[in-house]
Amino acid sequence: MPKVHWSNGRLAEGFLAKWHCRLEWWIGSIGGMAINQGKGVAKHACARASCDVLPIDNFRAAADYVVALTECVPQGKWDEPALGSWTVRSLVGHISRAMTTVVDYLARSTTEHAVCSAADYYLLVADQIDPHSIQVRGVQAGAELGDDPLTSLTAIRDRAVSALSGVEDRLIPTAVGGMLLSDYLPTRTFELAVHGLDLARATGQCESLPAEVTTEVLTLAATLAMRRGHGELVLLALTGRCSLPGGFTVV
Repeated sequence: MPKVHWSNGRLAEGFLAKWHCRLEWWIGSIGGMAINQGKGVAKHACARASCDVLPIDNFRAAADYVVALTECVPQGKWDEPALGSWTVRSLVGHISRAMTTVVDYLARSTTEHAVCSAADYYLLVADQIDPHSIQVRGVQAGAELGDDPLTSLTAIRDRAVSALSGVEDRLIPTAVGGMLLSDYLPTRTFELAVHGLDLARATGQCESLPAEVTTEVLTLAATLAMRRGHGELVLLALTGRCSLPGGFTVV
């Protein structure tokens, strides 16, 4: 936890707002756990209010990370296999959608608050979104990067960061329902981080995320493990007491 000089009223106020929102985000993520463990998402009213401080810094750090990885992709690698049926180009296309959706959703409005947390978002995606459609959109987005994928991805990153500049927390529409921007952004950071590691592995680069990004993403992954009823299994695996089954995932 960072040191805070409490004599500075403005700094103290900003610190408290930041950590208050993080606590509310964590509580919101596990809010339905007792009744939904391993059973998806129950329909219940979202009680959490908007946050004064948005989790933009980690989103930006993760976006910068994937742009830096893309800059180092060898020219002859773009059509090589990367993840499942995706080539490196298709994977980078999918990564780009973690940023373009931020811009697209911020341009719209909604009064619906149907998705109460980042964890709920992923559980709903697993229930409602066809994996094949995700695969197809990745291929399409990769093709749209054109002859200079790095320049295209950098411009997409810059548009997303610009769209978030000075914005306040509010409800935005998503593919699985309306949710607060402060709950949606951690899902984008998660996508950038995990698929950034995929890209690093596929292109022989260093698998080293920014520490704060890793912390945020691991927190969400642990919450998803709990929500899916795998909390004890993951805890045992992380402490060297068992191995996870082949193909295990929390998303």
